[in-house]
Amino acid sequence: MKVMLGLSGGVDSSVAALRLIEAGSSVEGLFMQNWEEDTRNGPCRAEQDRKDAVAVCAALGLPFHHRNFASEYWDGVFEHFLAEYRAGRTPNPDVLCNREIKFRTFLEHARALGAEKIATGHYARIDRHQGSWRLLRALDRAKDQTYFLHALGQQQLAATLFPIGDMQKHEVRRTARDAGLPTHDKKDSTGICFIGERNFRSFLGQYLPARPGLMKAPDGTVLGEHDGVMFYTLGQRSGLNIGGRREHTGEPWYVVGKDVAANVLFVAQGGANRWLMSRRLEASAPTWVAGDPPSGVFSCTAKVRYRQDDQSCRVRVVNDRLHVEFEQPQRAVTPGQSIVFYAGEECLGGGIIEASDAPCGGLATANHPPLTDSALQ
Repeated sequence: MKVMLGLSGGVDSSVAALRLIEAGSSVEGLFMQNWEEDTRNGPCRAEQDRKDAVAVCAALGLPFHHRNFASEYWDGVFEHFLAEYRAGRTPNPDVLCNREIKFRTFLEHARALGAEKIATGHYARIDRHQGSWRLLRALDRAKDQTYFLHALGQQQLAATLFPIGDMQKHEVRRTARDAGLPTHDKKDSTGICFIGERNFRSFLGQYLPARPGLMKAPDGTVLGEHDGVMFYTLGQRSGLNIGGRREHTGEPWYVVGKDVAANVLFVAQGGANRWLMSRRLEASAPTWVAGDPPSGVFSCTAKVRYRQDDQSCRVRVVNDRLHVEFEQPQRAVTPGQSIVFYAGEECLGGGIIEASDAPCGGLATANHPPLTDSALQ
């Protein structure tokens, strides 16, 4: 079987190549360039990553391909990223990049090159159960990436391999070192790929001009000024520059809401203050790995951010909207981020958070009553 491996120039995809070879596959490597920029003095490591990918292919005797997907990335991911920040939301470009670039554009190019399947170095697993493909968590739960892969469907999973999904990270490093791969001690990349190590606010300001405005407490008291509501996210503590005030407690201040139209940023004190907490949310644009959602009102666990522990909840699907009620209050539920659902090891799918029932969350709770036990009958 001919497999086209997405080589990033990192240790994970390098070991994925090695495991595919050991499994008897005919493997070729393809490096995806998703961003174009003069990086001679910048923080982006794309050229070094490409060289590392070439070195891995040379070490393993694999054919190497290089494709520039920057135009597709701009249209399919970055334009959406900017639109969301312009609207005062906090998007997650990795989810869209996986769906639009790595498992659509890359898949199309791999097939044009004669590959039967594609593979990547993601930490996730796939299996076949009762006639359907399932997306499963990686064995290394600390590295599991199903949160970012939840928008994949049956066609993508049928054509995909995740060779290191059953490995622990330390095993990946050891395997690379034992095989003499040049990436065995390379530092893992973090953050959004097109921003790299640079200051996020400075980067975003290149595309979205700052609009300074008032920073207020929920009761309307003016506390200072912000640099532009798009630069802040719910639950954020740093960068507010609010000093101590005798009329308030000494607790830190946190972002609790945005009024984009009025250009006001709302802040409150305390990391678990009531302005940050919610039990219910509404999400849009649901995607389901199996193709269809579970029927009726169903119970499962969910994450509203990548590093969060699983949270018990109930879900009702109404056309293209999701109504979710959590067993315990959730902190800083953020519009634009993904909510992802799980049944044990299986990732069911997810959606984009639109609003919550936090005081500044924008959810019209009268129109979304609690999901009671009677609703489960």
